[in-house]
Amino acid sequence: MIKKTLIISSLIVSLYAQSASEYKKQQMQDFKNQKTQFKTYKNNLNAEFKDYQEAQTKAFNDYKKEVGAFWEEAKLSTQKIWVAYAKDKKTRTNVDFEKEVIIVETIASSLEEAEKKLQLALAKVVTVDTKTVQENDPLEVKISKIKKPFNVVTAEVEAEPILTTVIFDKSPTPKKVVAYVKEKINITKIKAVKSNKIKHANVYSVSVAMPKNAMIKRSKLYYNEVKKQAARQKLPVPLVFAIMHSESSFNPRARSYIPAYGLMQIVPKSAGIDTYRYLYKKKKLVSGSYLYNSTNNITMGSGYLHILYYRYLKKIKNPDSRLYCTIAAYNTGAGNIAYAFNRHKNLTRKQKYRVANAADDINALTPQQVYDRLLKDLKYDEPKHYLKKVSKRMSAYHKVYGL
Repeated sequence: MIKKTLIISSLIVSLYAQSASEYKKQQMQDFKNQKTQFKTYKNNLNAEFKDYQEAQTKAFNDYKKEVGAFWEEAKLSTQKIWVAYAKDKKTRTNVDFEKEVIIVETIASSLEEAEKKLQLALAKVVTVDTKTVQENDPLEVKISKIKKPFNVVTAEVEAEPILTTVIFDKSPTPKKVVAYVKEKINITKIKAVKSNKIKHANVYSVSVAMPKNAMIKRSKLYYNEVKKQAARQKLPVPLVFAIMHSESSFNPRARSYIPAYGLMQIVPKSAGIDTYRYLYKKKKLVSGSYLYNSTNNITMGSGYLHILYYRYLKKIKNPDSRLYCTIAAYNTGAGNIAYAFNRHKNLTRKQKYRVANAADDINALTPQQVYDRLLKDLKYDEPKHYLKKVSKRMSAYHKVYGL
């Protein structure tokens, strides 16, 4: 009886072991299948986004060629310059937010024709809002027609003034706009050069200076949102303003060659993904239109500063030292901060870019020493200049807003 029981028990154990082994194999196979499916899904997403980016680049280059048919230099918007063309592409306004000047140009066959076209262009640029620009800009219209991957987040651009609050103390009447335009543009102020593209035509232009306090007036437009997001992300208000000033000079239509978009120059494929995931717990790509929305842009820029200060650089103990590193990292990435303190060590290339390897060295220095070391040993000159500018501007915005 005992022998029979032992045999039965042995068979049960054997069957259980076989069943457990098969179950484990099945689990491993399911895991491999899921991993393969996720990899395929990820590759498809990357391929879709690559196609989307390539289509955007093509639209950008095609539009530049269209503009180049009329203009010797086919200017398009940059970080600190907003360029807007009329529908016929023969008139354009070039708003330089950094130099605080508006250059209006037109291709015309006579001075009288040019005067009218230049006045109309100036009237439009000093009164138009961001929503109207987004909906009517020829390049943005082209881009909006490109099929977007399903994981790309878009948003409408809010109707906010671009230059109206800079040029006028209060919402201007049509009569006041006409008076301003006639004062700034008349036949005596118009310059002309021969067009190299259009026969029997000249390129006429006028340069109009913005008020001296234009930068502060622009910053005030975003004060409430900056204050809100700075509090949410536990950041100094002057830091967010100084970053915005340095990135775009408060140009809401800022677009760099990378490309990065908007007031705080967010790059969709890098900082955009990390920040959206931090803010909304989802891995998504954000579109240019999403980042031209000032609320979204300030939210994302402040969120990325939080990630840098409170996550990537959290092992740096002194808050001032960490702030200096955060400012430079916003421009060049956290890895290059680590490199500045590891570059003379005998480490592998991968180790040199790990912030953890640099934290002990940074913590052994005073904030001033950290600042000096960054200016000396950062890999590129651009983040060195950036650190200087942002630090100086933080002091200026502290005085302006008392925060």
